[in-house]
Amino acid sequence: MKQSTLPAAGTCLPRGRGVLSEAVTTSARTGQSPEYEPETVLTADIWGEDVQLALYVLYELHYRGFEGVADEREWDPDLLRMRRDLETRFLGALRAALTGAPRTAEEAFAPLLVEPVDLSGSLSHRLEATGELWQLREYAALRSLYHLKEADPHVWVIPRLTGRAKAAMVSIEYDEFGAGRPDRIHARLYADLMDDLGLDPRYGRYLNQAPAVLLATVNLMSLFGLHRALRGALVGHFACVEVTSSPSSRRLAKAMRACGAGPAAEFFYAEHVEADAVHEQIVRREVVGGLLADEPGLEEDIAFGCAATVFLEEQLTAYIEGAWDQGRSTLYAPWPEGDTSYGGSARPRQPSST
Repeated sequence: MKQSTLPAAGTCLPRGRGVLSEAVTTSARTGQSPEYEPETVLTADIWGEDVQLALYVLYELHYRGFEGVADEREWDPDLLRMRRDLETRFLGALRAALTGAPRTAEEAFAPLLVEPVDLSGSLSHRLEATGELWQLREYAALRSLYHLKEADPHVWVIPRLTGRAKAAMVSIEYDEFGAGRPDRIHARLYADLMDDLGLDPRYGRYLNQAPAVLLATVNLMSLFGLHRALRGALVGHFACVEVTSSPSSRRLAKAMRACGAGPAAEFFYAEHVEADAVHEQIVRREVVGGLLADEPGLEEDIAFGCAATVFLEEQLTAYIEGAWDQGRSTLYAPWPEGDTSYGGSARPRQPSST
């Protein structure tokens, strides 16, 4: 199976989408303090393109950064102050949207452990049943913002755990990072998937194409990961991802095969079917169970992290399905120069095996 190259350099700064994201990108590029009116943070649409891109760029300074942006900007006090104000609103909006959500881990995870009879709201089911190659390419390009950093934000919780929870978390993350094999790092496997789909596997390549609703799903795990006070919510997010991954990965592997996407594209999801089925048991019993044994007061945070993940994923699914139902692209901006979007699959879909 071919192996793609994962450049170490950071991505280019994206184009701004409003006052706040323009202030952040200009500040990062010039080294000057961001210029914006403080009340803009209070009045801007928290779910809108401007806020979510601004947050994404501010968070990305803690990952690989951006080309031409000094590493020292990660701890620039003015940028950190702006990030704090934006993420305070983001967290508040999430809590307001989830006032009726479960407050215990058992209540939060119970619905996720049973495959629903009606899969009409499942994006992976739609792609398995009727997805075309152009839709898989759009989906893969958008999801690359998550999958090319897949396990990174969850690592931040490790020094904040002890005992059973820490040992189990490390064991799962060890698998996520290839179990000592660089060619099996899940981000590398996803880059290979992108190669098979004719996409550019460079980290952050499709940031300009990602809409706010997608950016919010990545911003969520950065928000949880960067705050020790939200360690319970990060564990809830991580557990939710692992619990729901195996069934959806099985359907997406079939979708890739039916569209003739290529062996690496199918392998990425096939690999997650078995691995995440095992991870689900470990994360629920040892990571969540161990954290609750050590810090029972974090149970509501764990439930909140799970509920917030489900909420934002549902928003993303509704956005994508709505666009496709109307014959529209899900991309915020056209494909980058040099990329070409397909108007349909390269060859007819093959029947999915059951």
